[in-house]
Amino acid sequence: MPEGGAPLPHAAPTAASAAAAPSPRPPLRTGLLVTLVLGGLTATPPLAMDMYLPSLPEVTRSLHAPAATVQLTLTACLAGMALGQLVVGPMSDRWGRRRPLLAGIAVYLLATALCAVAPTVELLVALRFAQGLAGAAGIVIARAVVRDLYDGPAMARFFSTLMLISGVAPIVAPLVGGQILRVTDWRGVFVVLTGVGLLLGALVWTRLPETLPPHGRHGGGTGEALRSMRRLLADRPFTGYVLAGGFAFAALFAYIAASPFVIQEIYGASPQTYSLLFGLNSVGLVVAGQVNGKVLVGRVRLDRVLACGLAAIALAAAALLLMACGALGRVGLAPVAAALFVLMSAMGFTLPNTQTLALTRTRHAAGSASALLGTTSFLIGAVASPLVGVAGETTAVPMAVVQLAAALAALACFVGMCRPRRAGTGTRSRTGTGDDGPADGGTPRPSAAESAGDENSGDETAGNETARDETARDETARDETARDETAGEKS
Repeated sequence: MPEGGAPLPHAAPTAASAAAAPSPRPPLRTGLLVTLVLGGLTATPPLAMDMYLPSLPEVTRSLHAPAATVQLTLTACLAGMALGQLVVGPMSDRWGRRRPLLAGIAVYLLATALCAVAPTVELLVALRFAQGLAGAAGIVIARAVVRDLYDGPAMARFFSTLMLISGVAPIVAPLVGGQILRVTDWRGVFVVLTGVGLLLGALVWTRLPETLPPHGRHGGGTGEALRSMRRLLADRPFTGYVLAGGFAFAALFAYIAASPFVIQEIYGASPQTYSLLFGLNSVGLVVAGQVNGKVLVGRVRLDRVLACGLAAIALAAAALLLMACGALGRVGLAPVAAALFVLMSAMGFTLPNTQTLALTRTRHAAGSASALLGTTSFLIGAVASPLVGVAGETTAVPMAVVQLAAALAALACFVGMCRPRRAGTGTRSRTGTGDDGPADGGTPRPSAAESAGDENSGDETAGNETARDETARDETARDETARDETAGEKS
């Protein structure tokens, strides 16, 4: 894989368009503003959920609904984001990145504005589903744009940069949400979200160019999209990275859904204190992501970093479970907050690398691959979120159980499906992937080791040919000498 971050060729042209395909265009420079726009798009989930989190207990009282039902507003948003990515990803491979993205932002704005006036919890759940469905466009297309432009370690670094930008959202969003509750009720949160969406939509309209040219887009409609996804899922390492990332997201979403009740209801913290703790955990995630992108990428294999991140999540979840069930005696908020900090920080070594390692497996269907990544993550997260409330608001055991189970499942998928290939069966790039080529059938780029091997092979071949020439000349000279001696004896 290229180390310098050279932009990739775009999606493979169809047979009909291959002959007419223009020469490669100059690469798009991802300036600061474009990077900020992509970061804003990836920040859609934390903005839509984290700003709303401090108001969950108030929504319960305002709409006279049980906590489990109010938590369905999170589940509905997650499910909408999961299904939306599955639709928007193939659409962006077929029609380009901009048009599906702008349409999704428009629907997101409408659904968010209606959430602010929802009179019942049932309608709020439905509108949150629509909000997630439309907001999925920003998530999936932002990843596809990055895959359009970068490969290998450069892609991992860019994803870590996006994590820095999008990581500001979970730091700021709960703080803003807590302050909004000081001056208004939970409906004001959705008014602010509508304003943020308007600003982001304006930036996308004016500043984000198209990164997938017409000759690189897929035709064939739904059938071709399904075949592309089937090819991707048939690739065992790709599926392993997708599942590992999905279960890591489940641990994250269990924290998002349960932490307002655990910290505020069980440990008696105020909404403002909860917001500060949530922001601190997000700082840990952002710092870990930057260490991953600025220090580890290019020096340590990404699969090794990923394994350490998953192991740290599992250990932190196990500690939370021991504290929640009383095995360590009566503990206060500080030890629980410390374990949650470790768990969230480990996400910074996990999430960028599962995305990079999975997307490195594909070249010509970045939208579909990004959709499978996002859909799997949000579906598993949507299943995990309501499980944390099955025992009510007075215990943290369900949250810890879900997090530990998700972390162990992620480790199992990584070890069982993404295990490094044995020596002699193929080389492996510095990104930690195998050399059996992209899952979508694209032509794999040779790694540095393979290129060096080709050069060495050429040198050896040239040397062998020279030796054979010298041997042939020696044999010819000996034959001529023997013939001369025979002729002299006869004469």
